Amino acid sequence: MVNKALNDNTQLSIVNSQLNACVIGLGLIGGTFALALRDNKIVSKIIGVEANEEHAQKALQLGLVDQILALDEAVKQSDFIILATPVTIAASQLPKILDLVEKQIVIDLGSTKFDIIQSVKNHPKRGRYVASHPMWGTEFSGPEAAQHNVLQDRVIIICDKNDSDNDALEFAENFYHKIGMRLVYMNGEAHDVHLAYVSHISHITSFALANTVLEKEKEEDTIFNLAGSGFESTVRLAKSNSATWVPVFKQNKENVLDVLNEYISQLRKFKSSLEKENWEYLNELIEESNKIKKILK
Repeated sequence: MVNKALNDNTQLSIVNSQLNACVIGLGLIGGTFALALRDNKIVSKIIGVEANEEHAQKALQLGLVDQILALDEAVKQSDFIILATPVTIAASQLPKILDLVEKQIVIDLGSTKFDIIQSVKNHPKRGRYVASHPMWGTEFSGPEAAQHNVLQDRVIIICDKNDSDNDALEFAENFYHKIGMRLVYMNGEAHDVHLAYVSHISHITSFALANTVLEKEKEEDTIFNLAGSGFESTVRLAKSNSATWVPVFKQNKENVLDVLNEYISQLRKFKSSLEKENWEYLNELIEESNKIKKILK
């Protein structure tokens, strides 16, 4: 049964409190957007789709969703769909979701965009889909990690907007504005290049540093007692879920490798300056890095 709102001749409106939303994937990101829907009174009902039965039941207990349904039925009963599964899963799910939609609007929240967009490039209902990526997250995962009121003033990137139907794009934009996010527009391929630099390499660096310390420092109590704020902030991302990040690295492999090669080159410069006791060069490297202050104020 299709929700009544879809039978109206008018476009879907973000102020229509009778809307039903479907959130597919009820982890950190999906759960947080479900809370944003509820906190901002955007919908009357939130339907969840979740493959992990434990997560599904937890999402119901926490009030993230009102009901758990199978994908086919959830899409049929919804006015708009939020896809928040790991990116490799999302790329295979999105074509199936578009097969099911009539007038519904679909958005995804994946950390990579090119492969997901390519998966529906020639789909007859491509216009019902708006590709997007919120620049927010934590190192935690699962429904319990979902948070209230954390999306305000965060950037949401919308990719390849001209490939979305005008009403679908307008609805997505209004939704993001309603929950307080700031819109940035980008080409999907360019998105993945930029994110390799500002996000994906940061996670690899954190994973590698954590493994380095754990390998060299066998006494965990010593790590705990001596770890300062610098170490904690640098290695924080190492607590991130591999089920989220392996798919990201897989989809964005070439861009991540490119950035990783440059990062390794930079590490070699620091290593060489120490080995050769070239303190002047080491000072130059650090001072060069200080220029990041002009970007990150």
